[in-house]
Amino acid sequence: MGKFGIGQPIRRIEDQRLLRGRGRYNDDIDLPRQAYAAILRSPHAHAEISSVNTAEAGSRPGVLGVFTHADLAADGLGPLPCPGADRMAGAEVVRPPRPALTGDRVRYVGDCVALVVADSVDSARDGVEAIDIAYRTLPFVTDTADAVESHAPQLWPEAPGNVCVDWSKGDALGVEAAFADADHVVRLRIINNRIVVNSMEPRGAIGEFDEGTGRYTLHAVNQIPHRMRRSLSASVLNIPESRLRIVTPDVGGGFGMKNIYPEHALVLWAARKLGRPVKWSGDRSDAFVSDTHARDNVTTVELALDGEGRFLAIRASTIADMGAYLSTFGPMIPTVAGSNLLTGLYRIPVAHVRVRCVFTNRVPVDAYRGAGRPEVCYALERAVDAAARELGISPAEIRKRNFIPPEAMPHETCLGEVYDSGDFSQNLSDVLGNAGWQDRAARRAVSAADGKLRGFGLAAYVESCGGGTNEMAEIRVDGDGGVTLLIGSQNNGQGHPTAYAQIVSEHLGLPFDRVRLVQGDTDVVAYGTGTGFSRSVTVGGVAVDRAAARVADRCRLIAAYMLEASEADIEIANGAAVVRGTDRSVAFEEIAARAYTPCGLPEELGFGIAERHEYMPPGLTYPNGCHVCEVEVDPETGIVEVLRYTVVDDLGKLINPLLVDGQVHGGIVQGAGQAMMEHCVYDGKSGQLLSGTFMDYTMPRADDFPFFDLAYNEIPCATNPLGIKGAGEAGTIGSAPAVINAVVDALSPLGVRHVDMPATPSNVWCAIRQAQARPNV
Repeated sequence: MGKFGIGQPIRRIEDQRLLRGRGRYNDDIDLPRQAYAAILRSPHAHAEISSVNTAEAGSRPGVLGVFTHADLAADGLGPLPCPGADRMAGAEVVRPPRPALTGDRVRYVGDCVALVVADSVDSARDGVEAIDIAYRTLPFVTDTADAVESHAPQLWPEAPGNVCVDWSKGDALGVEAAFADADHVVRLRIINNRIVVNSMEPRGAIGEFDEGTGRYTLHAVNQIPHRMRRSLSASVLNIPESRLRIVTPDVGGGFGMKNIYPEHALVLWAARKLGRPVKWSGDRSDAFVSDTHARDNVTTVELALDGEGRFLAIRASTIADMGAYLSTFGPMIPTVAGSNLLTGLYRIPVAHVRVRCVFTNRVPVDAYRGAGRPEVCYALERAVDAAARELGISPAEIRKRNFIPPEAMPHETCLGEVYDSGDFSQNLSDVLGNAGWQDRAARRAVSAADGKLRGFGLAAYVESCGGGTNEMAEIRVDGDGGVTLLIGSQNNGQGHPTAYAQIVSEHLGLPFDRVRLVQGDTDVVAYGTGTGFSRSVTVGGVAVDRAAARVADRCRLIAAYMLEASEADIEIANGAAVVRGTDRSVAFEEIAARAYTPCGLPEELGFGIAERHEYMPPGLTYPNGCHVCEVEVDPETGIVEVLRYTVVDDLGKLINPLLVDGQVHGGIVQGAGQAMMEHCVYDGKSGQLLSGTFMDYTMPRADDFPFFDLAYNEIPCATNPLGIKGAGEAGTIGSAPAVINAVVDALSPLGVRHVDMPATPSNVWCAIRQAQARPNV
């Protein structure tokens, strides 16, 4: 481990720039002759468009054009794609078309209806206000479970019962037999509440068209530049991929939400139509009704156990809301991305899971930190806790009794996941010790003396990361010894510039200021698959590592020539090549200068220093761990306070422990925020979003939580050359069930068996009152 290499807890090198306001985000970009776009969004949950009159809007000062679906259709603009559906092999997925501007019908509040482009933002918004549009309202459905009922209004004729796909996996007959023989069966109906992502930076897009070259350029806030280029060019613009360039500057948070949207297609099309760049900048009000929402599952989970509390089988049936249209990854999130992990860390012989993805008259749903894994972990861990309570076994003991032992690795679950490594019982033992689990009774007594209830929640999690596809990294060394790293992942707050520089430094021994990261430009970076599913380091990091190793090999070769030594005797350390066992060396700058000197090297050694490596992971990685949450509940008000939070994670080898701490901190807060306060609420009578501003939608804040106690068991991953398992989503997956298990534990003396998320004061107070109203409680 070098001064700047792998394993060092180094502060993020990009923070000095960002914290001083020197970042460059999409809204900071302004182009010559730039026009501005505003979008008329539907005020109705479901309605036919009877007529549209744009004459008044078009005559407003500064307005350059007013466009509707008919204009897009006349130019052959295609619908937005759903590449996630392509990953559901064998599943029959109903894919209704999603045009950038809707045609004869709107299907949710926020649906894009018309585009106005003007010479200023204010003029564009004035134009939107002047559009005269008549609607005929239709019945709508804004409840996930109601969508499949026979009385529910139908959104799409090609999706009877509003079902987009009915997906299942596992052994249904085997599960049925196991349940028939079980001594105990635990059953819970669980709501995984809909939430709004609310990244710090709203979405934005700027479209350009160069008539001379016939090429488009899209400056866009996103996580997947190269995938976006492929999808937009092939499905929407109907042009060769090489005619579209995506440029992504700094991104202020993504969390899976910043994918492909109607606005991307609209600004590109309008730029060509008007012959000038077109910029759209979303605000927070736009975000609530146009950014993809997340979660929104209703799950019935059943766990079968024998008389000793050992798990025999599990089955789950989920209704997962897709919203009105399929988004970028929509239907794969609750199915192939998450449900394969239904058995968690446990030895469960047989399992079956069914997921019905349904359409409702609400904002489309897509990936959000964890993307399917938090939802299935929440259902599993709530069922395990309920089983422990019903059988009179401690939550820790029932988990330990059923964990897959380390000697069973590699272990294939009954749903086909192959865990390569992990010591789950050790994680549990460590987290219980760190959390002071053995002193629970004394701490409960302290709360009781104050008229409050203390609860302790435990959750064990596993997630799958780093699979799906490949990543490529390219490293170029300049003549002065500067290093440029090009890679197709996209930083949006995770710390890529720091983590990747550490990997490069591990091989070249260079300080960080010598390593420059280039991302987010499809004309400069040759290939990429973007950021998501915790793969930027697990996959991208390996590509960087291999490319850096090749650069080091080439430097050794050149240094051997310069020092007249054997290549086998050259080692790279501290920015220099040294002949092992001697004081003879040559600086990295000198090696680079020689490599770019005409005739400076023999012909057989070539010219310059530039290497690339493409890495395809052989399989998934499986981060895992245990969370303990300690809460105090005021039974008079329902207020829940998190007093203590403890985590032990096995994330494999840590590139930078400080960065990992930050990732876990953020993940915990996002999961706990959903569990305690975040909730996207629609009015069942009007279809309107009631929680459409921060006045009504509560976001977690720093003073809502204590300092977190984090520890790591670094068990190297056997399926990753660097031993990395991934850290970006781990905190989110374990935190929601840990919080709710703690709340239920606190309320269990009152007879409360389950509390759905979010555990707001109102919901907790109601749960207490309902329990008190029941007889014999």
